Amino acid sequence: MSLFGFGSPAEINIILNGADKRRQTEIKTEDGRKEKLYVYYDGETVSGRVSINLKPGKKLEHHGVKIEFGQIELYFDRGNHHEFTSLVKELSRPGELVSNVNYDFEFVQVEKPYETYSGTNVRLRYYLKVTVCKRITDITKDMDLAVHTLCQYPEMNNSIKMEVGIEDCLHIEFEYNKSKYHLKDVIIGKIYFLLVRIKIKHMELAIIKRETTGTGPNTFNENETIAKYEIMDGAPVRGESIPIRLFLSGYELTNYARY
Repeated sequence: MSLFGFGSPAEINIILNGADKRRQTEIKTEDGRKEKLYVYYDGETVSGRVSINLKPGKKLEHHGVKIEFGQIELYFDRGNHHEFTSLVKELSRPGELVSNVNYDFEFVQVEKPYETYSGTNVRLRYYLKVTVCKRITDITKDMDLAVHTLCQYPEMNNSIKMEVGIEDCLHIEFEYNKSKYHLKDVIIGKIYFLLVRIKIKHMELAIIKRETTGTGPNTFNENETIAKYEIMDGAPVRGESIPIRLFLSGYELTNYARY
């Protein structure tokens, strides 16, 4: 998709090296659509070619051509963002284009420590941006990239066991097989009723995704219920237990729609 204004004398394209063999992922955009992006990893080189194609009979006078590799964290307030990374390479000095031209670019072993993320109140975006600098209005072209981070299994992954209830009325014990799960894992657990002296109509099990932004007193939490199931209907009795087996692979727990 071109980002040029009406009457632009040129069209810019960004072609990545090895794009035909590079993995792609679908990521949800802010408006709920799904967009396919090329996947990169931390420390991986980003390289390719920029082509500027002039429209028939047109020429282009410019004050330089550059390409940027950037990473920006955007909040719901568009005027307030934090730029983590910004690398710039000059592709051409000021001059005049009278024919189509190609420029090679390479950002060697770029640090990309954080994953691409698009949430409710925050967005972390990696992109390539080509700018043809002009006297009045610049011509630009953006290409978003997806960044995945590689993780290892945690050394410690203890089970979870907790007790909740109301004194002398209700005593429930929850037990889960571990405390950390991967995105395609299975949650296995059990709920024990140790004391029941009040009427319970039903019990639900929910997966809730929490997004936390800010620090200190400016911390803001946004919760989203991914799934909810009724696991009990009617009053339990003392000593009764409910087994839990929940497969996570069927839910979109991250903003990546598909690998």
